[in-house]
Amino acid sequence: MVPTSYYILLSAALFTIGVLGVLIRRNAIVVFMAVELMLNAANLALVAYARERLSIDGQVLVFFVITVAAAEVAVGLALLVAIFRTKRTTDVDEVSTLRG
Repeated sequence: MVPTSYYILLSAALFTIGVLGVLIRRNAIVVFMAVELMLNAANLALVAYARERLSIDGQVLVFFVITVAAAEVAVGLALLVAIFRTKRTTDVDEVSTLRG
């Protein structure tokens, strides 16, 4: 059986990669993917702790986090498409001013 600390270390590594993706990249789609990576890293930690405590609470919370993440992706991509139609770019620096 794999120790819980390995799952937590993997979760921390994935979360760090996600943070770096948000801070370094300028493409909005890549930023959304990095945010999803951070959410999945948190989900992995929650499931690992739930498994350690022999409880289902962490898994229920993960279900809600996945639901909110799906809604975030749908709204975020809709906004991205709307901004792309007017600005013709997905670069975060160029889109930062939403005036015409």
